[in-house]
Formats: sequence, C-alpha cells, structure tokens
Amino acid sequence: MHIDTVLLKVASRCNLDCSYCYVFHMGDEGWRAQPKRMSGETQALVGRRLRELRDAQGRPFSVVLHGGEPLLLGARGLGSLLGMLRRALGAECGISIQTNGVLLNADILDLCADQRIGLSVSLDGPAEVHDRFRIDHGGRPSHARVLAGVELLRAHRDAKTLFSGVLAVVDPATSPDAVYDYFRELGVPSVDFLYRDGNHSSLPYGKASVGSTEYGRWITRILNRYVIDPAPFRIRMLDDIIKLALGGGGVKEGVGLTDYGILVIDADGTVKKNDTLKSSPLGDGFSRDWTVRHHSLAEIACSGEFLAYHRAQRPSSTSCARCPHLRICGGGMVAHRFSETSGYENPTVFCADQKMLIERALELVGHHLQTEAA
Repeated sequence: MHIDTVLLKVASRCNLDCSYCYVFHMGDEGWRAQPKRMSGETQALVGRRLRELRDAQGRPFSVVLHGGEPLLLGARGLGSLLGMLRRALGAECGISIQTNGVLLNADILDLCADQRIGLSVSLDGPAEVHDRFRIDHGGRPSHARVLAGVELLRAHRDAKTLFSGVLAVVDPATSPDAVYDYFRELGVPSVDFLYRDGNHSSLPYGKASVGSTEYGRWITRILNRYVIDPAPFRIRMLDDIIKLALGGGGVKEGVGLTDYGILVIDADGTVKKNDTLKSSPLGDGFSRDWTVRHHSLAEIACSGEFLAYHRAQRPSSTSCARCPHLRICGGGMVAHRFSETSGYENPTVFCADQKMLIERALELVGHHLQTEAA
C-alpha cells in the first residue's frame, strides 16, 4: 500500500473560530489534549519517518501543513520546519500549506517561495458570504484580514508558483453567481468548493432532507457558469467530474473510484485517519495508538487496519453498486456516508445533489461531443 498524502497538524489551535469547523465544532474534543504546537522533537521524528516512507515506497507523496492554523508557528518556526522537510524529502515531494490567510506576511511568503511551498487560502466568497461563518474568537468578521493576505500573496514576485488557489465551503443559501463573480474578479487561480460536513443522522447545514438538492442546485449553477466562461479559474471538483464523464480519471478524493492513501499526523505525533472523519461519531482514530516515536509510516500503511480504512473509501451500499453514476460519483466522502443504523454502508448524504450535478455534466459533455462531430 502506498501513501499519497500526509497531513501534518503542526498547530492544534486556530486564530479563527469558524462555526462549521469539523475539528472544533462537530463533537470531537481530541484537540484539547494536543499540544498547541508540534514540538521541535516531534518535527524531527516526523521528518525522519517521512524520509523513510519516501525511500520505502519509492514514489513521491504530498505533505500538507494543516491545523488548526499552521501559520501560528510564526515565520521563524515555520522556516525551520519547512527547511527540515525539504532536506528530508528533496524536491520530488510536494509540500503545501492550507491557511486561513490572516497571518500571511512578507517574511512567510518569502520563505515559502525559497522552499517551493504552495499556499491555499480558505475563503468562502465576498464579505457577506465569508463573514457569516468565518469569524474570530471574539465574534468579529475575518474577510478583510483574509483578503489582505490574499492580496499580499497575489502581489508576490513568485505568486504563480506560491498561490495554488482557494478552498471555499459552500453555503447553499447564497447566490452561486455572486460567489463565482467574486472569485473571477479576484483573480484566484483555482477554487476547491467543499460541501458542508454532515451525514444521514446529522444533516449538513442547509439540507432539508437526504433527498433534497440544495447543494446540487448551487453547484450546478456554478457548472453552468464554468463551461461558458472563456477564461475561468480552475474548479477541481468540476474538472474531475467532466474528465470522468469523458472516460478519464479524477484527482480529487470523494469523486471517482481512484483510491487515495491518506495519513494524518497530529501535533503530538499520533497517526490518525483522514481528519474529516472527526465529523462522524466513529471518528478518525485507529484502534492502535500509532505514533511517529514508535512506528514507521510504511509499517502503518501495510497494516491490516490501515488497509481496511483504505478500502472503506469504496462505497459498500447496494444502492451505490447499482448506480449508473458510480464511476463518476465514487460514493462521495466517507464521512458523509455515516448513519447511526448502518455506519458507513450508505450512499453519501449528498447523493441526490451529486446525481443532479453529474446528469447536468453528462448533458453538457454529450452536447459538446455532438457539436464536435457535426
């Protein structure tokens, strides 16, 4: 078994208090027992384990600094960590940071440029959209501070290689046209739209029922804008669905039937499953207490429990097995399949939404192919 992505939880706390965060606001309290920052000793162990993993599997993987908010390490702490990771992994492994953008400054951008680090910023849209949920611990809006960070990033001399794009959480009550126009005018290179977390027993915000299509209508409107835009920013979810509709493959977890090997290393060095599983009652922990102090990542990746976790990405419900869209949909994110009665053995709670989106994509692809053949 190979690993594709390792998420490093280098800071277990955050300077924002986004109300929908699956780490702090969906029932899991594990962050309270974590050190606020990953220690230098743990960082050194992580670097060694990552190098061992690269050598053992003989193929590169991506490392993503995550949180909490990774920029809480500060420029000095971040520079030390990134330099160590580059020395351990060389140039072939991609390293990136997922940040809320508030703490971006010239020093951090320069050191990221020096170490060839990609930056993705969490930004949900214009202020009236973003500030509904992305607030700080005093209840104050964050949009203006995030936008200031984005503007610094866009103005940097190495912006084309530094700025990988934006992560935006969908609010189906907002105007998709307003959100699309905002990102287009802002000049972001890409947007990774994410649905709000939830499951069959705890419906996502804005979804009236399992069979309702609030998210499907929203993202389908984005698709309609996307395909007629002569110079669009990239939208990874839609790119994958269109490629899959044409018979190709996808690169995004939760779409298509490609399996991804994902591990998370917490701030104390504990190794966990994909952290989005915190949003379901079964959680993201393994039954064993694996840590970088005592276990190699290659050993963990070859264990029976990890292989079972990896296989769980493939949907196991009979309705998914019979669905003509399975090759494109892939059953959605594992956390979104949960129910109290049958665990993860269900279609995604966004099944109706994804069917609407996929059917529209197939219609557009079919029309394009007919036009090309005429």
